[in-house]
Amino acid sequence: MDVSKELEIFEEKIQKGEKIEPKDWMPDEYRKNLIRMISQHAHSEIVGMLPEGNWITRAPSLRRKLILIAKVQDEGGHGLYLYNTAETLGARREDMIEALHTGKAKYASIFNYPSLTWADMGAIGWLVDGAAMTNQVSLMRTSYGPYSRSMIRICKEEAFHNRQGYEIIATWCNGTEEQKQMAQDALDRWWEPALMMFGPEDKDSTHSAQSLKWKIKVEGNEELRQRFIAMTVPQIEARGLRLPDPNLKYNPETKKYDYSRINWEEFFNVIKGNGFMNRERLRDRNKAHNEGLWVREAAEAYSKKHSSNNK
Repeated sequence: MDVSKELEIFEEKIQKGEKIEPKDWMPDEYRKNLIRMISQHAHSEIVGMLPEGNWITRAPSLRRKLILIAKVQDEGGHGLYLYNTAETLGARREDMIEALHTGKAKYASIFNYPSLTWADMGAIGWLVDGAAMTNQVSLMRTSYGPYSRSMIRICKEEAFHNRQGYEIIATWCNGTEEQKQMAQDALDRWWEPALMMFGPEDKDSTHSAQSLKWKIKVEGNEELRQRFIAMTVPQIEARGLRLPDPNLKYNPETKKYDYSRINWEEFFNVIKGNGFMNRERLRDRNKAHNEGLWVREAAEAYSKKHSSNNK
């Protein structure tokens, strides 16, 4: 069968809403786009452990510490699911991790911002995981079967992360004036980076057109951003917090929210490695990877011995 016929069958299957599976024929660009997207997603989960892991020893109570440890552990699990998913497309985990540790691979820009106070743990769960969950719920309908299925468990856990973050913010807002101001400060600092997580409008995005055509993505960046804003604004108001953007308001004519222009220059500068915490994040990831070498070597030795004994 020639390539044009294979492509016709592939695209017809996608249009019917059927899933593409690892052994199915797929265009090289489909495979490459998925590997790029899934590996970046995996890297984001792994690097995303760092801003919160920094606060485990400084959590204000044992309850908060246990919740935060569970959340950070979840993120590591998400990274594992996603690296496994990328491997079904022929990617090698060693290559993906090396690309991350050498700075060649991209991950979500938001994790290059500092977490300054405990209120930031609330803002990250509420806003960052809220934005991630908005995107990932949409990805449950992606055309690639293993990626779609991996989102089911991830989204369930992200919903927990989002609720625990909002609960931290709600507690702070019901506390002292100083605590409420900390919540407001965290909201103000994390709001625009959270909006950036959806990426530029699709017309300005390098990969969006193809991703939408082949249903790697099923909704546009701005559509997802508007959904996140619509979900979050009532929560901001319910807690008595000030909207973080003076131009943020609902437009009854467009039935969308208007907001200030996003600083995409900063976004792309952070993506290029020039953010507040880029160097620290890569340093810490490399340190953790190197210090965990003995664990990987021990696991490999055990696996080889176990396999040998079963022969």
